[in-house]
Amino acid sequence: MKNRGRVLSREKLIELVQGEGVSVVDRAVDTHIFGLRKKLGDCADFVETIRGVGYRVKGDEII
Repeated sequence: MKNRGRVLSREKLIELVQGEGVSVVDRAVDTHIFGLRKKLGDCADFVETIRGVGYRVKGDEII
């Protein structure tokens, strides 16, 4: 949420969550985004796919 409105690539998301001794593949990010959207239900559109770039949480309208 602190990066709200900023597009983060799969690689950056992996860099932010990957721990020592843990290997994360970029398609795992897609799977987790899918699960997150499912849990958000009616608010799923707040997580936006930027085709060819990555993902972002939409701006100030969340507050």
